[in-house]
Amino acid sequence: MSIGGPQALASLEEAMRDIRREEDEISRRLARSSEVIAKVKESEAELFRQLAQLRLDPSIQRELDGRISSAEVRARETLKTHGKAIEGAQKTLDGFEAGRVSLIERRANAVAVLAEKQQALDALLKEVAVRLEADPAYIEKRTAAAALAEIADQSLDKTKQAEADREEKGKPYRDDPLFIYLWDNGFGTSAYRGGNLTRYLDGLVAGLVGFAKARPNYAMLNDIPLRLREHAERQAAGAEAAEGELAAFADAAADAAGGKPLREARAKAQADVDAIDAAIVEAEDKRDAAAQSLQDLNGSDNPVLSSAAAALAAALGQEDIQTLLAEARRTRTGQDDTIVAQIDDARTRMREEEEESRDLRDRARTLAARRRELEDIQWEFKKQRFDDPRSTFREDRLVGDLLNDFLRGGISAASYWDQWRKSQNWTPGSEWGAGNSSSRQGGSPWEGGGGFNWPDNSFGGGGGSSGNRKPRAPGGFGGGWSGGGSSSGGSGGGFSRPRTGSSGTRKHGGFKTGGGF
Repeated sequence: MSIGGPQALASLEEAMRDIRREEDEISRRLARSSEVIAKVKESEAELFRQLAQLRLDPSIQRELDGRISSAEVRARETLKTHGKAIEGAQKTLDGFEAGRVSLIERRANAVAVLAEKQQALDALLKEVAVRLEADPAYIEKRTAAAALAEIADQSLDKTKQAEADREEKGKPYRDDPLFIYLWDNGFGTSAYRGGNLTRYLDGLVAGLVGFAKARPNYAMLNDIPLRLREHAERQAAGAEAAEGELAAFADAAADAAGGKPLREARAKAQADVDAIDAAIVEAEDKRDAAAQSLQDLNGSDNPVLSSAAAALAAALGQEDIQTLLAEARRTRTGQDDTIVAQIDDARTRMREEEEESRDLRDRARTLAARRRELEDIQWEFKKQRFDDPRSTFREDRLVGDLLNDFLRGGISAASYWDQWRKSQNWTPGSEWGAGNSSSRQGGSPWEGGGGFNWPDNSFGGGGGSSGNRKPRAPGGFGGGWSGGGSSSGGSGGGFSRPRTGSSGTRKHGGFKTGGGF
């Protein structure tokens, strides 16, 4: 079952929202984990106070209690300040996300306006096309363009055949080392520079291999394709010029029918979409930077968290306190055993919290990388106008199983994007629909040059003006006659999305992840 372009982009955006929701949830869980670890540390400190009351004399108790209390106060104040910093970073992040969502909604409205303008323009161009079919002047130009295109095609075919003959029939010459030695040195021509002895010896070799008879044949094999190619290029240039005249004639007819204001309105709508896309990139990069700042605040190597934990850990790890704990373990009293067990439980819980925090931080880094990759794909998707209502995708798994595989790291971003490219089609009736044989004006029906994009491939700049001219293969002559309908700007996953900040290196290898995806 196929899916439409707008629906496909909406599915990618929903996946993006899922990633961001999980990122936000991880940030909240990391903040809570920091609070839990701080409270467990305080609980451990209180347990050591109780143990000291049971086993130490009052003067030593007061000294130990003062040390622990001082460390607790410093840690509590540090964590309080840190908590406010996290709260502020989360608010900043939420603000950027709200702005991004607002831009996405604005873009959807702008795309709807663009589709409306395009539809009105297409309707007019179809009416003009019907009139042009009965216009003798247009028919004459189209017939001439078709004839020139046919001649250009025949010239190209002859050139390819001559080039194939050169490769096939020239192989025996190239495989003969003596012949090719004489050929490379220009023997028998004015380019030859051998001395008397060399000339004498080369003459013996030439007689041995029959060079005098073979050289003109090999020269002709090489010369004919070059001359045919020059001729084919001239014919292709003439055909291209004829198509340009035909396009100009059709565009003038469209302008006379009122097409210019419609074209300008469509161009303005397109510019609005492009401006919003640029704003989305900026908003995403700002949000990315804010997310990185929040991740740094929640990081295990954050100096604020480290200093807060270290101060209390140092107080609880001093030799006299460790001696106190060791002695309590050696004695067998009910109260001692209860407190020691509670200290062990607190330390076990702290280790579990720290391990979970490490896992969450790893997951956050993976999600950030996956989000950037999905941003790359969305950018390419919109850049190629795949969200045009006339764009469809044959493979609905792109927003199902394949999307899940990408999010889980089963396939790379490059491979996932390549699946989109291969599945994409333009619906019949758009100038890039079925039967299009030229890419002279760009890679999608929303991209135009100076003239009109004719919706039926038969008029103007759409490239199909030469009647039944067969499609040209890539590398053909005339500048824009290479084949291909929906160009994606290359294969292999090379993404072109601009990045306005140093938000980390984009990776496309795919991460093996668990969690919510």
